[in-house]
Amino acid sequence: MQEEFPSKLALSTTMRVEEMRSGEEVSAMVRLHEVGWGAKRIAQEFGCARNTVRRYLREGGVVAYRQPARRTAFDGLDDWLRERFFRHDGNADVIRQELASEHGIVIGLRSVELRVKRWRRELKAQKRATVRFETGPGHQMQIDFGDTRVWIGGERLRVHLFVGTLGYSRRVH
Repeated sequence: MQEEFPSKLALSTTMRVEEMRSGEEVSAMVRLHEVGWGAKRIAQEFGCARNTVRRYLREGGVVAYRQPARRTAFDGLDDWLRERFFRHDGNADVIRQELASEHGIVIGLRSVELRVKRWRRELKAQKRATVRFETGPGHQMQIDFGDTRVWIGGERLRVHLFVGTLGYSRRVH
């Protein structure tokens, strides 16, 4: 045997469900308040809660939805995350491991990927900006000069040197 319950019974009598007010209704509420009507009287006229009317009056009109600010495990770590993101060439898993080892924050890989997503385009642009320059065989060589101190025959001497890298084969001389 099945008993049918009225659908209104599902809602508690203390819980009120407010409908979203149209822009015209909100404008009318503000105009009535400017004429001298109180929040209680306006609420009765429109069939809504006084606090709803007060919120619209306080904002001066329609209130756009605002996402509440939520605390995350990454709060205060944006500079650190950005630096590590570029250091590790965009590898979110390495960043996740370093978060656990350095900051004690154990978090899922997907959460880290979503947080660093905003820097992916910049990383891609940096990679595209540094394109290898290829030359044909025998056309180009890069030479770097330097010096160092080495031990020769029990004596520490300064030695001047150069390194030549061929452009095509990358062979070092």
